[in-house]
Amino acid sequence: MGKSLRQRRTPGMRGIPPLRRHVRIKFLALGVATACVAALGTGTAMAAPPSPGTLFPGAVPSWAQPANDQGTAPAQTSVEGEIYLPLKDPQGAAALATAVSAPESPWYQHWLTPEKWISTFAPSQADSDVVVAHLQSLGLTISAVPESRQYVVFRGSADQVGKAFNTPLHNYTFQGSTLVGPSQAPSLPAPLAGKVAGISLGQGKLTTKPDLKKRRDSGGNEPKPAPGDGAAADTAACSSYYGQNQQTEPPAYGRSSFNTFICGYTPAQLQSAYGLDSLMDSGKDAGHPNGSRPGSTPDGSGQTVAIVDAYASPTMRSDINTFSRDNGLPQMTDSSYQEIVPSPGEFLDPAACGYPSGWQGEQSLDVDAVHGMAPGANILYVGGTNCGGGLDVAMSKILDRRLANIVSNSYGNQGEAVPPDAIAGEVNIQLQAAGEGIGLYFSSGDNGDEAANLGYTSPDFPASSPWVTSVGGTSLAVGKSGNYLFETGWGDSLDQIATAPDGSLAYTSPLPGGLFGGGAGGGTSAVFSQPAYQKGVVPDTLAKGHRVSPDVSSLADPYTGYSVGLSPITDDSTLATAGYTTMTFGGTSLASPLTAGQVAVAQQVSGISVGFANPSLYSLAGSQAGTFNDVVPPDEPAALAYTSSKSGKRYLISLGLDTSLATAGGYDDVTGLGSMTYRVAMAMAGRGVAAGD
Repeated sequence: MGKSLRQRRTPGMRGIPPLRRHVRIKFLALGVATACVAALGTGTAMAAPPSPGTLFPGAVPSWAQPANDQGTAPAQTSVEGEIYLPLKDPQGAAALATAVSAPESPWYQHWLTPEKWISTFAPSQADSDVVVAHLQSLGLTISAVPESRQYVVFRGSADQVGKAFNTPLHNYTFQGSTLVGPSQAPSLPAPLAGKVAGISLGQGKLTTKPDLKKRRDSGGNEPKPAPGDGAAADTAACSSYYGQNQQTEPPAYGRSSFNTFICGYTPAQLQSAYGLDSLMDSGKDAGHPNGSRPGSTPDGSGQTVAIVDAYASPTMRSDINTFSRDNGLPQMTDSSYQEIVPSPGEFLDPAACGYPSGWQGEQSLDVDAVHGMAPGANILYVGGTNCGGGLDVAMSKILDRRLANIVSNSYGNQGEAVPPDAIAGEVNIQLQAAGEGIGLYFSSGDNGDEAANLGYTSPDFPASSPWVTSVGGTSLAVGKSGNYLFETGWGDSLDQIATAPDGSLAYTSPLPGGLFGGGAGGGTSAVFSQPAYQKGVVPDTLAKGHRVSPDVSSLADPYTGYSVGLSPITDDSTLATAGYTTMTFGGTSLASPLTAGQVAVAQQVSGISVGFANPSLYSLAGSQAGTFNDVVPPDEPAALAYTSSKSGKRYLISLGLDTSLATAGGYDDVTGLGSMTYRVAMAMAGRGVAAGD
């Protein structure tokens, strides 16, 4: 791939969508080598093209309602659209994805090459050309068409797009933002309609955001205490390991002394806590002197992890090497770290997507986390031109050439509030990944059950899809020697501490406090039916016949977070940056790349590629008890003392309180099957450490 690969947009690919609860698409996973059928609540088959001359009601976002209507969008507003073409054999694509991913299937790991998958299932070149020609004839600009021809991304003014699809585009309010969307179901001319499976218009897909979390009242930057330092008398000093410092606070949970929050764990601490040392010892017991196959160290060597985000940090290469130097990791070279990214002049929709500066921390966290867990693995960063169609394009660049077989995606929508057509288009991309043996890992979200944002409970999409591995979050306690102490499900409740009228300190709200500091996303899908691999493992009281997420989990709590290095962007127009600094981040944005890094090590050690991991993960849970770290409620309430270095405000952080989601023995909707460790990754790859080699 050369050095830092900066490719200009080619006809190609884009991001992630939104859908609502009252519109239901059911994807029925019927077992090994059975079809996955996508249908609207009306019964219209999403996998097949609509009848010629029909409307496309699945293109209308759930938030495009009269109550939210702010009137016609300004005519010259630049908007993006995406047309999804139907697969040649959608049932066959789903059957293949199931068969090659299920350990009990005779077709297990018999993946297709990208060329074979495209020739077998992708829309025809002729149909793609017809769609492109039609859009161009209306004066619309083609942004991208992937090699798989699954969709066409285009742009035009609101006036152009509205006329092209016979639907005026209006401004709508949604969660405090104004989004452009279709005011009625769009339509296409009869000769073209039969070649199209779905449409996305406007800004419905630009609700995708990174699942990155900082501490309250903090830019993420906390000074670390000097070795041996204790907490100051009136300020909770952060701890380099769990229990290093304690702080006296008003009594709570039967005590008044509390461990302080974590400054930011290092790669060495997480490698140790999640069992890399035991993995090496297991390999030695199996006759491999370095803990893996002869002559190698378990570090992910020979594996490539791809990372997808929007935009691109201008300093990522230098930042990762400064981070590596400071943490005793190998430097990344032209061959071990590569990028396929748009040039800054090609960045689109920055305000709607949260600007390049808003995604820089995400990219830095993702790269630092993968490198920290798999120091020998290659990393390929693929940046989207925006947080909509650009993310689809970035993903397709990986899949259409199989540039990696592990892809970490630390972003998502608010719940499943994505147009049905867009969800169906995303699922087709995921079927391609599974059919080619590429595992997609998605962060489960940082807002718990989303009820506060949506008015109803919902997991986040794409993590809620049954064709991806959803990674939830935990709060992690690592001891002085790097030993694993415990984990709780990530869900922080903050209670501020203030001076009472009599001069004493007191909590401003009844415990555990009224401020939600973030928690792992998850819950029962209103869109997807229960996949076969979850049956018998996920409690029926949770599933009720539907897909439940997450599948696994890893560290996500920013108060027990990860130290990340970056040179912050100070000007989004010029991409000027400040000097290198370290910040502490969390969110399931951290959990996903940590998991991806562990899988890379497991693939290196075992010599086996995992592909779509969920069938193997759930099979393990049913056959090898104790493989996962089962995250359960602590015997006593866990809480941390926290003082913001920015505002000086003091808080008690109560852990394990994730909205209506809750941890439990076995599977739960905060941590899934349990926390991801190197042991789990090895067992998933077909060589559990307990079984030897």
